[in-house]
Amino acid sequence: MIHPTAIIHPHAQLGTGTTVGPYAIIDEHVALGANCVVGPHVHLTGHTTIGEGNRFHTGGVIGDAPQDFKYAGAPTRLRIGNGNVFREHVTVHRSNKESEDTVIGDGNFFMAGSHAGHNCLVGNHNILANGALLAGHVTLADRAFVSGNCLVHQFCRVGRLAMMQGGSAISKDLPPFCVARGDNGICGLNTVGLRRAGFTPEERLALKRAYLLLFRSGKRLKAALELARAEFSGIAGVMELVDFVAASKRGVCADAGRVTSNDEQE
Repeated sequence: MIHPTAIIHPHAQLGTGTTVGPYAIIDEHVALGANCVVGPHVHLTGHTTIGEGNRFHTGGVIGDAPQDFKYAGAPTRLRIGNGNVFREHVTVHRSNKESEDTVIGDGNFFMAGSHAGHNCLVGNHNILANGALLAGHVTLADRAFVSGNCLVHQFCRVGRLAMMQGGSAISKDLPPFCVARGDNGICGLNTVGLRRAGFTPEERLALKRAYLLLFRSGKRLKAALELARAEFSGIAGVMELVDFVAASKRGVCADAGRVTSNDEQE
């Protein structure tokens, strides 16, 4: 089912059952899997590989060149998995160098006007609400919720099951299971998300105790991490939180109830 006004390069690849709406444009190096839906005025471009069952709503631009002054026209790539939804006017850019790809996993939901910049690594089953913006080189783990008009600075990491409150902005890493509020602030755990993900009451309690130790105890972060490793050894969720914080190169968001200086995080 291809609308007669659609423009599709003869070398583009379309999977079985894929439909293309009015005035859509699919360029030469695009490969679409089976059962995708390309809506009106969508532009699929670049060296872009798309899996099965993806849906692109009106006006999306997927795979265009990175917004990077260093980019000089190399055939960089965008890879998209299966079962994603890209609502109206979503933009996703291909990478800025051939040694890396922009990668979107499976089952993600990009609401209207959201954006994933070049070299982003987006995992599975994430939600980006209207106007949420991921700058270049952002890593978004799995099952995170980025609320409306949130901003994520380049090279930041957002952990699994993290949540950003509407309008929040981060230029530091957002640890897994935590809720971002304001600018580089966190305000506790995503308890609803943890319950929905099947975390037991005991696991949630351990995470709460670890959160208090890491972010509200007043201890230097290095010392708090060492204590958490000793106290919560063998508890997978806590170790995921601890390992994420310990691996941070940009620093991590601070609890909104207290101010953390840069040297305190060292």
